[in-house]
Amino acid sequence: MGTLRTKLWSLLTGQFGPLFVLLLVFCFFAVADSMQAGGGRFLTLRNLQTMCISSAPVVVGALGMTIIIIAGGIDLSAGTAVSLSATVMAWILNNGGSIEVALFCCVLMGCVVGAVNGTLISALRVAPFIVTLGTMTACLGIAKLVADETTVRPPLETVPGWMSGLAMPAPTPAWLLVAPGVWAMLVLALVVSLILRYTVFGRHVFALGSNEQTARLCGINVPALKIAVYTLSGLFIGLAGMYQFAKLKVGNPTSGVGLELKVIAAVVIGGASLSGGRGTVLGTLTGALLMQTIATGCTQLGLSNPVQDIILGVIIVAAVTIDQLRQRQAATSTHKA
Repeated sequence: MGTLRTKLWSLLTGQFGPLFVLLLVFCFFAVADSMQAGGGRFLTLRNLQTMCISSAPVVVGALGMTIIIIAGGIDLSAGTAVSLSATVMAWILNNGGSIEVALFCCVLMGCVVGAVNGTLISALRVAPFIVTLGTMTACLGIAKLVADETTVRPPLETVPGWMSGLAMPAPTPAWLLVAPGVWAMLVLALVVSLILRYTVFGRHVFALGSNEQTARLCGINVPALKIAVYTLSGLFIGLAGMYQFAKLKVGNPTSGVGLELKVIAAVVIGGASLSGGRGTVLGTLTGALLMQTIATGCTQLGLSNPVQDIILGVIIVAAVTIDQLRQRQAATSTHKA
């Protein structure tokens, strides 16, 4: 029994722990759905396609958040920055701008917000939690000003077909299996994974999150690195804004409120440490898919939104608890050595 408990703990706390939990949750909802009257919809291709595209905005935003959390930071402005980027895009299209200009400004707005966050954190030496809490509210206010405190609805003919296709569950052509937006999301995930694993920038990010003082003593320009980390994350926030606009076709200043919680939760559930120095792109993808599986599975079973929120809350607490226990275990092992 002791050996089994040890193996199970190693599995849960290892790199593939979140993937194992996702598999268990997925199988549970698949079986539960097949057992109810009129069930069997959970495992359909259409439902799986919808799950993938629904999780795309969270995943894209969480890719940038993964870099920030590995570096030992946090960004509470991610949700309102996404809605600000989408609102800017809708406003430009509504005022006769081309889709190219609108897309560029959407991504640029995300980068600007990220650069402002990184600069304030580095220059003021204030905790990222406080700085991004302030910019979260500021982004919401700016988005409302841009939209004149309403929803910006550009003419549908200004939205090209390829952008609408980003958010369509069933792809065209059908052999793509999932929407082009999902494939683009996976390419972005691969790029971030390669950056973190094989570049000097990636090694510096891990070093910063592991021990900022040591990173400084090793010659790393910590202020510049923080600005670069938050600006790069802002790039993904801007892209997430594009995904949100492709889904809604409007610019709603409040549409991103609360999205930052899902983005942060995806990274944490995926095994990243809020203390910094630990995290993977695979874990982030797994965390986002786990949340979407719970949401879709509960809907298929007829469970209300409060039940979904409770289940997700329990999983987040469990993920953070496991991370804390893992850190204590590592500290104990180091001390004994």
